Amino acid sequence: MANLLGVTNPVPGHDSTTTNRSLPVSPNDTHIQNIPDPTRVGRADARTDRQDTADTASSNRLRYDSNFQSFLQRLRENPEMVTTLSRLLMSRQGIEASSGMEEGIATELAELIELFPMDESELLNFFTGQLKAGNRFGGALFNILRDAYFAGQPQSIKNDILQFLKRYSDYSSTHHIEGNILRSLQDIADAIPGRWAAALREMIAKLQAGMTAGDRAGNLKLLQDEIFPYMAKYTEQTHDMGLSRGLLTMLALDTSRYENGSPKAVMQTFEQLTGYTVLKEKLGGLERETMLRLLVDTDFHKAAAADRFADKLASAASRALRGEGGTEIESAFREIVSAMLVNESVYMPVSHYLLPMQWGDKMMFSELWVDPDAENGREQQDGEPNTIRFLFKMDIQTLGMFDMVLSCQGEAVKLQVYCPEKIAPFSRQIEQSISGILTQNGLKAEAVQVSKMERPLTISEVFPKIFEGKSGINVKI
Repeated sequence: MANLLGVTNPVPGHDSTTTNRSLPVSPNDTHIQNIPDPTRVGRADARTDRQDTADTASSNRLRYDSNFQSFLQRLRENPEMVTTLSRLLMSRQGIEASSGMEEGIATELAELIELFPMDESELLNFFTGQLKAGNRFGGALFNILRDAYFAGQPQSIKNDILQFLKRYSDYSSTHHIEGNILRSLQDIADAIPGRWAAALREMIAKLQAGMTAGDRAGNLKLLQDEIFPYMAKYTEQTHDMGLSRGLLTMLALDTSRYENGSPKAVMQTFEQLTGYTVLKEKLGGLERETMLRLLVDTDFHKAAAADRFADKLASAASRALRGEGGTEIESAFREIVSAMLVNESVYMPVSHYLLPMQWGDKMMFSELWVDPDAENGREQQDGEPNTIRFLFKMDIQTLGMFDMVLSCQGEAVKLQVYCPEKIAPFSRQIEQSISGILTQNGLKAEAVQVSKMERPLTISEVFPKIFEGKSGINVKI
């Protein structure tokens, strides 16, 4: 019978009086999972195999929980672009169509290489053109807005300035956005059955004619009233959730930017800015036509239109990624495009430029990163100039790889050069030559050091502000 009175001696480990007794929970006990933690959002199940932000440097898996950590991972894994370019092009001077390479891409690469020979004046023009083409928000107007934004103004003014910049960015990207819209529609037409594609191609032709004529309002009406309803009907009837669905998502994003960047929307935002007292004195006298002309006639637009190197590189990359150049060239251009996308990420706080050239009989490929305010976290005295920091990575034919870090504050310059082993014995002579060049140009050489490169510098070593993104919202939806 049941031992209701508990008169027998208890068996160790089988005493029901202690089995259900509440035991203290230790947060450090690894055998206990899913302990409530008020400092973070917990899972509903007992899984603890989340990717922690601390394992970014050691994990080779693609991040799924954080956009910023994915950026850091790709920044670390991407090969240096100068190495890829030199491997691709240094051995292809006088290139001809060969086995595995179609004539079109061979011509593109040959024309690209023809741009590299430069003298001193051509190098200066090319370098300044790259700087202007990489700075969309340059000029007197944006300097005024920048000063107003950082002058401790109310948040409402800052929000309106950011809204204007967003609309200007979409407005200045009109040609690019229109190209994206047409390409997405062509890809959709290729992905859906022919009986649906025929009518869509007619609408595409009508849209292309409207873009040629500059009828933005008519183009938006065609997209919103005809093309999107037509594709919604197609999806409803066919339940196609494949490629066409993804392309429609991209089309909707580009259409939204196309509408956001209309001249009317840009001017409405600008007129709202001129209502603030701090900006009215400097911007209130501009007429509508003058304002639009200022937005179009900028150094950025002029430099971007004249940038033959970027056009030729993009054209060659397009052909290579379609498989026209063979496996080796396709792989090289895939690395180049991947590196360029990482360096243009919204998380990259420094500017990036590519400077290929041929000086005399030597080819040189150089990447340049620039931070115009490298010490913005340090307290500065009144009138003290900002510190500008440069990182150069150069691959010089027959010499090898060089890393150079240059910091400039006013006229004071600090320079560190890391050179190949065969150049290291001449470090002293190089230091003296560099100091002399800086002095001749009115600069003060505070420190010039040339030493053997032990390992390539990483971008995050030179620009630690890259990690400031960790303090923001760091999730992926």
